Amino acid sequence: MGNPEIGVVGLGVMGGQLARNLASRGGVRVAVMDRQYSQTQDLVNRHPEASFVSAETFQDLADALVPPRIALLMVPAGEATDDAIDALAEVFEPGDTVIDGGNAHFEDTIRREVTLRKMGIEFVGAGVSGGEEGALNGPSMMIGSSAKAWSTLEPLLSHIAAKASDGAPCVAHMGTDGAGHFVKMVHNGIEYADMQLIAEAYELLRRGTGKTPAQIADVFSLWNEGELESYLIEVTAEVLRHVDASTSLPLVDVILDQAAAKGTGAWAVKSALDLGVPVSGIAEAVFARSLSSNPQHRAAAQHLAGPPQEFEVEDVDGFIEGVRKALFASKMVSYSQGFDAIAAGAIEHKWSIDLATVAKIWRGGCIIRARFLDRIVEAYSGQPDLVTLMSAPYFADAFGRTEQAWRNVVGVAARAGVPIPAFSASLAYYDGLRADRLPVALIQAQRDFFGSHTYRRVDKAGSFHTNWSGNKEESESRVLSS
Repeated sequence: MGNPEIGVVGLGVMGGQLARNLASRGGVRVAVMDRQYSQTQDLVNRHPEASFVSAETFQDLADALVPPRIALLMVPAGEATDDAIDALAEVFEPGDTVIDGGNAHFEDTIRREVTLRKMGIEFVGAGVSGGEEGALNGPSMMIGSSAKAWSTLEPLLSHIAAKASDGAPCVAHMGTDGAGHFVKMVHNGIEYADMQLIAEAYELLRRGTGKTPAQIADVFSLWNEGELESYLIEVTAEVLRHVDASTSLPLVDVILDQAAAKGTGAWAVKSALDLGVPVSGIAEAVFARSLSSNPQHRAAAQHLAGPPQEFEVEDVDGFIEGVRKALFASKMVSYSQGFDAIAAGAIEHKWSIDLATVAKIWRGGCIIRARFLDRIVEAYSGQPDLVTLMSAPYFADAFGRTEQAWRNVVGVAARAGVPIPAFSASLAYYDGLRADRLPVALIQAQRDFFGSHTYRRVDKAGSFHTNWSGNKEESESRVLSS
């Protein structure tokens, strides 16, 4: 066999599986390297069919690869990524390519691309979604790079990517430098929201119907045959059926109710705040994990007034259907908010991101793959300048079918004291968009009162300020600019 055409650095779960994917589905020979050489040797020994070439040092890796060299980094985000890039830069040459496939912050990717470009080395930020299974059998990949690097990598990445139901590879060029990692960051934000919404639906069903986790798994399996069909709904049903071997209890009841996070959801919310894009459903999902992981605060609040959070519904089947509709409506809001954030980020950073293409490559391989992504593709393909996904015909009609049940479910939860922050925030966002007038006129008046921040009027052009403490004549609005 010839020399390796690509090297993989970082052989944890994702890196090792991607290396195997490249060797089997990509049809290329792969050099592998990990800071712990024993891990490199272990991967090579466990998978002789892949014909991996092991490298102990970065120099070994550079020497093994066919020029122009390509290295895929699958190392933890942050300092470890910078260290690996610096080490590769010392042994690579102009014309070589470094791909960062980790969950890097997109601003770090922008910075790194500038540094390597000055050295003549292509730097690619690749957002990779799909977990361990996707890495091996086909992930969804969001690529940020120069046009030149994309043209070189596209054939290989198309081979190893997941395939949608129509056979299209789930990989695409998002734009330059940090575009791929930006889209992946928002993807993860939507993932946070989707998982939180599913958890809230489970909690409502458990408390309101008295069904066991296994029985609720059957409900989710049924939902997965309709418009809610998705990877996360499918996974949820499997998780809820799992029984703990040591206690014979449902595993979900044995797991501590404190959810961890790696930070990408928080990045998505912070970025949206900087862009002025409301992503309230995503934000509440992030905050819910933070709240769950504050046991001292939760313990201190146990005595506070409120209902016992246990309730009974008379029409069980009707309640289950209501929760399904509320879940679908809230899910549509979280995706809409995510696509709004991507659109705003593209404008801010001058990336030519096609939103229909984003939806297309999320249809397979990635964690948030779902049936209704085809509807998102249709919406943005038919109207690329769509102001908000929620206004597209399919989604507007879906809200019409689900809105009343959504309100009923949120009301039931509020009266019972069951926390469903993502459901509630999504409904509030929906109502905020559809309101003909919002109460923030009062806020703007307050801002002008204590800070002379001015305001605009509904009947005249320009910015105005009122002398709030003067006499009647002095307190009339006066124009400051037009």
